[in-house]
Amino acid sequence: MKRLYNRSYFFDHGIHFECRRCGVCCTGDPGIIYVGKDELTSIAEHLSLQVPFFIEKYLYPIKTEYSIKEHADGRCFFYENGCTIYPVRPHQCKTFPFWFENLRSLKKWKRISRECPGIGCGPLHSKEQILEIVQSNMDLVVKMNL
Repeated sequence: MKRLYNRSYFFDHGIHFECRRCGVCCTGDPGIIYVGKDELTSIAEHLSLQVPFFIEKYLYPIKTEYSIKEHADGRCFFYENGCTIYPVRPHQCKTFPFWFENLRSLKKWKRISRECPGIGCGPLHSKEQILEIVQSNMDLVVKMNL
């Protein structure tokens, strides 16, 4: 990880970001929305559901963890005019847009910036904070054996 901190990035001076809760990241192309076993209880409790029912109704297994089901149009099951689990949303959702695939190049970042109105607004996230988020997501992928 130290190697990552010592090189130069387009975000060396940080990036302003604040979630606008617009749903762009919740309603795009279909994909995997990871939910770790350690996140199941808090989301189920937020929905006033028992964990087994929550899993059966809203998730599907993927390797050793779960993913949130999506509607045919790619919209997350928890996005209905806003995220219904926002306070307890999964780690993957909390760390958007600071995902490795978005930060790989300035070109990719500019593309996602055109879609996400929260980029360029809100508090400044330092290079160190961004790299910590990237590392936490990489650790999650390794943990899930993907």
